[in-house]
Amino acid sequence: MLIPSKLIPPLVNVPKKKSLLLGLLFMQIFPVFAAKNLEQMSLEELMNVSIVGASKYEQKQNQVAAAVSVITRQDIRTYGWRTLSEALASLPGIHTTYDYQYDYLGTRGLGLPGDFNTRVLVTINGNRINDVTYDMGPTGRDFPLDIDLIERIEFIPGPGSAVYGQNAMLGVINIITRNGSDVKGVELSTSYQTAESMPQERATLGKKFDNGLDALISVSGLQARGADRFFDYGDSGISGVAHRMDGENVKQMFARATRGPLAFDFIYGDRKKEDPTASYLGDPLARGAFVRDRHLNTQIQYNDNFANDTLNVLGRLFLGQYYFDNAATFDGQKTLSTGPSSWHGSEFRLLSTALTNHKLMMGVEYLNGTSIKQTFQNFVDSTGNVAIHSSVIRVGVYAQDEWRITDTMSATLGLRYDYNTWIGNRLSPRGALIWQATPKTTFKALYGRAHRAPNSFERDYADGVSQVANPGLHSEAVDTAELVTDYQPLPNTRLRAAAYAWDMYNVMTLGIDPISGLSQYQQSSNKVLARGVELSSDTTWDWGGRLRGSYGLQNAEQQGSHLPNSPYHLGKLNISIPIPLITGLQAGYELQYYSERKTLDGTHADSTVLSNLNLITDVRWVKGLQASLSFYNIFNEHYQHPAADINWQNSLVQPGRTVRFRMDYRF
Repeated sequence: MLIPSKLIPPLVNVPKKKSLLLGLLFMQIFPVFAAKNLEQMSLEELMNVSIVGASKYEQKQNQVAAAVSVITRQDIRTYGWRTLSEALASLPGIHTTYDYQYDYLGTRGLGLPGDFNTRVLVTINGNRINDVTYDMGPTGRDFPLDIDLIERIEFIPGPGSAVYGQNAMLGVINIITRNGSDVKGVELSTSYQTAESMPQERATLGKKFDNGLDALISVSGLQARGADRFFDYGDSGISGVAHRMDGENVKQMFARATRGPLAFDFIYGDRKKEDPTASYLGDPLARGAFVRDRHLNTQIQYNDNFANDTLNVLGRLFLGQYYFDNAATFDGQKTLSTGPSSWHGSEFRLLSTALTNHKLMMGVEYLNGTSIKQTFQNFVDSTGNVAIHSSVIRVGVYAQDEWRITDTMSATLGLRYDYNTWIGNRLSPRGALIWQATPKTTFKALYGRAHRAPNSFERDYADGVSQVANPGLHSEAVDTAELVTDYQPLPNTRLRAAAYAWDMYNVMTLGIDPISGLSQYQQSSNKVLARGVELSSDTTWDWGGRLRGSYGLQNAEQQGSHLPNSPYHLGKLNISIPIPLITGLQAGYELQYYSERKTLDGTHADSTVLSNLNLITDVRWVKGLQASLSFYNIFNEHYQHPAADINWQNSLVQPGRTVRFRMDYRF
């Protein structure tokens, strides 16, 4: 039914009175709590968490050539984060965008509308998750791993191509999963979320056996009816409520086994999301539009030490598959676009400490994208149907030396050579100088260059209706310089200041082919410049509290014009405290501020202040039972995110207040 926008009431998912009643009900149901607070890590313990994702081997945080951030399993539980995107949004320099299909990650000023997270690399236990069709790094519910199975998230901002090659331009997100020994039995979880009428379930079994085998297996599911929302479909002249067109269904499976130097991972995720926005300028309010993403990633890894522990050898074999389906309606005609791909490969890496004061690393990585297929099918008129086949081989050779010059100064020098059958050869260098000026103060000076080759969608896709191919695309590159200062004035407090500058060349963006007049990915001759400062602090207290905050000032522009979907100011505050009047109850509160964002038509989406609250406790009268009550966008902030040029809308209204009740049982 089409109705004037003026008759639509303000979007309110959960009335304020009902939210308060749910909170009171939570207190009534769980009046007695266990005396033990949730496990808290001191700042010293947090600082001693080793980082693997920066150099592909374990390093202490003050040795990493980056302003690295770590999110622990405890953080995820304390703040009730539901997706990888929500967890990352708590970090300095990160802003997210949601278009009712995917979550997109903006990093240090770059968050182009519609960009498929192609400039950030996502790995799970070191295994690349970005597919080879679109190079997309999933961070929303399309991320194939249940967030409750994450032990920690490592975010390494800046260029990582000197170690990883493709996609690691603006950052690397490395996920370390839980092991069977972390579960020690069975975990059952269920939750219900109000705004989307969304139940969610998980069953996990894990154990370390007497023979040394550590095994974990988990299955998860999510079923959302979605919310009814009003949309204005712009130039189509149509507006109305998308009724039951926002549903979502997710199925996930994860298995991991380790014994001695061997480790095996299996990850499967299947997510189907209905599209109420009629993306790609489809027919407004037409039922049946959806996107579906299926990921399968597996690897077997060998990691052991030799020569009196002075030589570490890592070898791994990996395999990945990605299936994409997009159903839509154009001019009353049903269509289906697909983009499946398969790849496999191997990696071999040596790390030697035999030479005094040096950690020398050398490695080679091979990826064969054996099958990349893109299709477009019109079920009414088959004359425009297309099927595009391609393949790609990537080979990388990398080396790095971490040299301890003195007791207080070290240098990191790295270089990676990449060969890609589409673009040829590329070099990615990195360098860092780290000086521990005092026991409390560390300075880091960093430089790196990274690259990204065009993906198959940008290079090869052509349907003669909406887009033409451009096989002449070559890689884009970014040069980054950064200064980082870490200062620990007190044993429980850490302060950080980071100033960065990056220049991106040959940026691939969607333009217009002058011959056909259709869309085409083209190389821009005008570089993108970004400059920014990030200030952050982290404090823990013995009584169980923690306060983490950050402020970011960033400016990203091209030809003197500020980039769209790039806020100038970002403020983050996370505080977790035990509730003093109720023994055992822990509260996690999150406050985020984003300044206005430019949209594609030159107007701006207003600045946003978001608040989330999570209450969590162990229930005393049922051993192993834990309950939580979460409020997202607690003050029902009405805000919008910039849309892409594939949308009818210039900006998209975001979900309002949402309440989730969750129970976890461990035995």
